[in-house]
Amino acid sequence: MHILSVVLQIILGLGFLMFGFMKFGSKQMVEGFNHYGYSNWFRVFTGIVEVVSAILVIAGIWNEALAAWGSVIILITMIGAIMTHIKINDNVKQMGMPIMLFILGLVVFLINYDALI
Repeated sequence: MHILSVVLQIILGLGFLMFGFMKFGSKQMVEGFNHYGYSNWFRVFTGIVEVVSAILVIAGIWNEALAAWGSVIILITMIGAIMTHIKINDNVKQMGMPIMLFILGLVVFLINYDALI
């Protein structure tokens, strides 16, 4: 077990639980997804994906393969978030959180990748 991975898994897990649950009805998230041009079903789907990835990275504290799979889902989700910000012509500062979460997810993946082989 790599302590850096465990710390990042806790941070990512708690963050993605929070953001995922917010997507189920937070006024801010509803308005945000409308601004991005996405439908309500996609907002809810994104919330489910984020909650599942959070559960996987947290469970990955005890099973490295789950950490690796959870981080893959986080990476894909953050690529989508970054692409959304590019689509609506946001500046790099507005992409800061998805970029940071992508980097943290990438570190967790790289640390736990061997569990998939």
